[in-house]
Amino acid sequence: MKKKLLALLMAVVMVTSLTACSSKKSTGDSDKTKTEATEAPASDDTASKSDFVVSMITDTGGVNDQSFNQSAWEGLQELNKSTGAKVSYIESKQETDYTTNLDKCVDDGSNLVWGIGFSMADALKTAASTNPDVSYAIVDNSYGDQTPSNVTGVMFRAQEPSFIVGYIAGKTTTTGKVGFVGGISSDLIDQFEYGYKAGVDYAANELGKKITVDAQYAESFSDAAKGKAIANKMFSDGCDIVFHAAGGVGVGVIEAAKEANKFAIGVDRDQAYLAPKNVLTSALKLVGTAVKLVSEKAAKGEQIGGQTFTFGLTEDAVGIPDKNPNMDPAVYEAAMKVQQSIKDGTIVPPSNKDTYKEFGKTLSK
Repeated sequence: MKKKLLALLMAVVMVTSLTACSSKKSTGDSDKTKTEATEAPASDDTASKSDFVVSMITDTGGVNDQSFNQSAWEGLQELNKSTGAKVSYIESKQETDYTTNLDKCVDDGSNLVWGIGFSMADALKTAASTNPDVSYAIVDNSYGDQTPSNVTGVMFRAQEPSFIVGYIAGKTTTTGKVGFVGGISSDLIDQFEYGYKAGVDYAANELGKKITVDAQYAESFSDAAKGKAIANKMFSDGCDIVFHAAGGVGVGVIEAAKEANKFAIGVDRDQAYLAPKNVLTSALKLVGTAVKLVSEKAAKGEQIGGQTFTFGLTEDAVGIPDKNPNMDPAVYEAAMKVQQSIKDGTIVPPSNKDTYKEFGKTLSK
């Protein structure tokens, strides 16, 4: 009897020990530059989880910027759910963090490392040359003919959704004055600014009236207070709609619209939830979709390096939300016709100052 009791006690101890071991999970660093890892549970028909490891480095806007960093992370989380790939992120508090964070991803065994934002271009290219066996990808940057064989660029035709929301702003404004708030001036943000301005002009041409656009830059992607201050000034100066392409700065723009009871236009993802009654629409740039698609290719062993993928309306990677409760239905229908015209090439939205000038000449004919 004693022998049976002893055997039973030993079995209980062994089960308890195994349970404790299986419940252990790795945790991220506790400092400001944080890593968060996650694994999808293996399904019944999967013998083991994927051993592919993907990590991403945010820019200074952080992973909860309500914009493209957050969208990129959501894309990796979807990748984790659909493939079991291990995914993680590290936040950058300042640009000097980029190099250190990129190195840490390699040290952690990442197969694919994402840099989120064009400001990481130099640091990522240097990391790629140091670690030729690691694949890298970057959002909103192309190295063109100088793209290393282990680097993939991901670009968007951001001027396309920007044109659409500019058209919507032009058809909606009652004051004849709208605004644009950019983050840091660059070729990339030019796509948003001049696409938006051209859309406003296109609507004004249809309506046979003049609509002006006040454009200003915050020189930041994280200073929400500055975004709010700029938008407040625009609203007090007569703008009734302000579009932002400014990451975390845009949260302040939307807050200003809510307080002034005016309209803001969101960017990158549907930002209506930030101010349900004061977000007119959003210029969607589905970073998460692109990050997931490119990562899936890499996980399957496809050669993705040495090239740039470009996403736009024809790839269903940009646009506006399906639901826009604050928009006149007639304006939405007109905007959908404009969207189709962009898809079929009848309208080619400008992406910079020079092409914007050329576009203006077509309207005066």
